Amino acid sequence: MGKKQKNCDPHDPDDDHCGDYWDFVAYDPEHRLVLVVVPGARSIENAEITVEETKARLGDAPPALMTSDELAAYATVIETTFGVPAPPPQRRGPGRPRVVPELRLPEGVCYATVHKHRENGRVVAVEQKQVFGTSEDLEDALGASTVSGKVNTSFLERQHATDRGRNARKSRKTYRFSKDWEVHEAVTYLTMYSYNFCWCVRTLRVKDEDGRWRERTPAMAAGLTDHVWTLREWSMRPAVQSS
Repeated sequence: MGKKQKNCDPHDPDDDHCGDYWDFVAYDPEHRLVLVVVPGARSIENAEITVEETKARLGDAPPALMTSDELAAYATVIETTFGVPAPPPQRRGPGRPRVVPELRLPEGVCYATVHKHRENGRVVAVEQKQVFGTSEDLEDALGASTVSGKVNTSFLERQHATDRGRNARKSRKTYRFSKDWEVHEAVTYLTMYSYNFCWCVRTLRVKDEDGRWRERTPAMAAGLTDHVWTLREWSMRPAVQSS
């Protein structure tokens, strides 16, 4: 963003939105749906925003299985966001009771990470690590999945490739990188969220009664709409709906 990370001065206010930036993305692989995107620094604050917005858009219900890379912030914010207060322990002596209740994840919730082993720039092995939940819960979640029987981040990585093709600012090793943070943020939201309603995904197509393939967007697959939206229709849609 603007300049390379190594050339940024942490004490210079003009460099606040320069250097390396990432997209924190919550993704539904079954419907190929982008639930949340938060562009910004790779920080615990942005990880927290991502998980909290995901919870809100799922009606406060945690997913049966969450996977990610090994960023340590995810485990912390998943536990604090989806955790529920545990029953206080029975007091056995004098002293002040615990003020802040201990948080525990609901039963059946799983979180696992993916670690990729590389040699000469190529992935030679993928190792999964279960962070939350039991092995039985993980096995049940993978068994119920309609898209994969393994812990992975492949679907999100494929979506990143699609977004790089739709957003020239994210193309690698080009002169088209973003120089202005606000414009970069706006274009990120534009390409990511319009993808849900306006971009037909080949693997989501289904056959109709006449045996012809019908193209579908992620929003159609998730039951959020019944047709492919044009960019004009999507951009003219009111952001806040009144009842």
